[in-house]
Amino acid sequence: MAILASLLAAGCGGGGGETSTAAQLPAGCSQVQEPAPKDVHLSRPTSTLRGPATATVMTSCGSFTIALDVARAPKTASSFAYLARQGVYNDTPFHRIVPGFVIQGGDPTGTGGGGPGYFVDEPPPRNLSYTRGIVAMAKTRAEPPGRSGSQFFVVTVPDAGLTPDYALVGRVSSGFDVVQRIEQLGTPSGTPKAPVVIRRVTVQGG
Repeated sequence: MAILASLLAAGCGGGGGETSTAAQLPAGCSQVQEPAPKDVHLSRPTSTLRGPATATVMTSCGSFTIALDVARAPKTASSFAYLARQGVYNDTPFHRIVPGFVIQGGDPTGTGGGGPGYFVDEPPPRNLSYTRGIVAMAKTRAEPPGRSGSQFFVVTVPDAGLTPDYALVGRVSSGFDVVQRIEQLGTPSGTPKAPVVIRRVTVQGG
């Protein structure tokens, strides 16, 4: 499991894929270029979501929606919503895609080593299992449980077998077929076969 966990590490390097060609893409994915890196330096948000909220992730392979877990992870869910509303996720890649494990994105530099300029600490529930559709935040091995920046991952298997160290964001509530479509462009090393770009993330409610 240490090998799997290492693939989640924010800041462990690993870039995106090469320019895609139509022949490489699953049905429903558009051919895109790797987006240019963005330099982001934001201050930590000072407010939290006050009610139920969802985030719709629009990608070059379609859209999926995350039900943000405001009840169990108010700080992390609020930070994710703040980053989305600030446009941090716009035109960023899924830089790490591991079939049978996770898809990971949210790094404005696209390298796996970037972030928003701040971090949030919120240990996840002790009984949290990282099951199919769970969305959580990536962190380095050296960082404490529940620390997060901007990088997030979506679990694609029934149970990823991870210990509860990764801050909870929520769960995919619709569009999981899009997550599976993105997963098809993964490799065992995590380097995508072709770019998959987050075009925009919109937040409703909260």
